[in-house]
Amino acid sequence: MTEPSGAAECASPARLNGLVLLDKPVGLSSNAALQRVRRLAGRIKAGHCGSLDPLASGMLPICLGEATRLSGELLEGRKAYTLVLQLGERSATGDAEGEIIERAAVPDLPRARIEAVLRGFLGPQQQVPPMYSALKHDGQRLYRLARQGVTVQREARSICIERLRLLAAEPARLTLAVLCTKGTYVRVLGEDIARALGSCGRLAGLRRDYVEPFDREAMISLEQLERLVQLARPWPLLAPDRALAHLPGLQLNERAARALRQGRVLSAAEVLAGVRPTDAGAVCAAAARFRLYDEAGWFLGLGVSDAGGQLAVGRLFSAPVMV
Repeated sequence: MTEPSGAAECASPARLNGLVLLDKPVGLSSNAALQRVRRLAGRIKAGHCGSLDPLASGMLPICLGEATRLSGELLEGRKAYTLVLQLGERSATGDAEGEIIERAAVPDLPRARIEAVLRGFLGPQQQVPPMYSALKHDGQRLYRLARQGVTVQREARSICIERLRLLAAEPARLTLAVLCTKGTYVRVLGEDIARALGSCGRLAGLRRDYVEPFDREAMISLEQLERLVQLARPWPLLAPDRALAHLPGLQLNERAARALRQGRVLSAAEVLAGVRPTDAGAVCAAAARFRLYDEAGWFLGLGVSDAGGQLAVGRLFSAPVMV
């Protein structure tokens, strides 16, 4: 099967189609960071994948041009963080920005005790989102209501903590590594861990190390992007199909690719005739999603098959993109 592009491709801001893995700095909102990248890129179409709080730093994937059609795929990926948990005090926002609303003694915490508590947080669980979040209630952002002193009922969400490791332990401060599913509020996780340890807590620092599937990719800072623009140098981009790296690829012949681009659904027989023999079995076996390529290896978008072996377009680029 066709493999996604593994290396970064380069492009000038005039024809950007791909992914920038921005290293968002502390003190900047995700939207503000996005707008700065858009300005550098000539205000082309762009979108970020997964917000980071202003006081958090780290990986903020930004889709440019045609790659914005795949931004939803990146929202589904797991995320890895390094967090610093301050014990003994809790803030209104759960981090260093809010007013301290609770203080408590910090008990003696041997490393074995901390690690035992952390193990209790692994696996699927329900988490109630915080009031200081961008979720909406009756059309209003929760954080706006929270600033007015209003608290509303929030529905718990299903999340999963897949990895939770203790990196460092000081008398009232812990450094933890977390791998979690989408929708996890690390501020809430930190508060819950502090409670389980017999105290209260808030985040003193948070960095997002990566968003899947970019766990081994380097990030680039705003300053580095600005420098590239000043020097008229090409941007380092990841090819759009990297957003679908977790999916198998299908290479289509000219007839099948044209039919899908015209909005047709390919029958099982047309799929068998339109893809390489080594790929046909994967399409016909079960409902699945695929990266789609034409005969020349140009990326077409996302394809979806059903249990009967029919193949349709899930997300289609307006024009094929070379990867």
